[in-house]
Amino acid sequence: MKIQESAENYLETILMLKEERGMVRSIDIVRHMNFSKPSVSRAMSLLRENGYISMDKEGFIELTDQGRAIASTIYERHQLLTEWLTRLGVSPETAAADACRIEHDLSAETFQKIKEHIQRAGD
Repeated sequence: MKIQESAENYLETILMLKEERGMVRSIDIVRHMNFSKPSVSRAMSLLRENGYISMDKEGFIELTDQGRAIASTIYERHQLLTEWLTRLGVSPETAAADACRIEHDLSAETFQKIKEHIQRAGD
């Protein structure tokens, strides 16, 4: 299922924060993404309505299986592309920013071929 890039970014951020901190609340996302509280609140509402996250009564956010699958895919792309661009000589900051833009637009086939190429090259 194709979802909007902004939703993918939110799901990826939730996954990263969950791995880093164990628990995630909307305020953590606000701080990490430097977005306003109302923007994050609206996004969390939409993600919940679409079945990508759940939120308990204390406000802790969990990815659903569907949300985790999307977040994991985007996060893998981000990590691999950032590392690859850095190895090509791109500064880490630029590599991370470019990877963030590229990760959303690549087809699964193209990403798989890039991944295979990197593995074959040993870099």
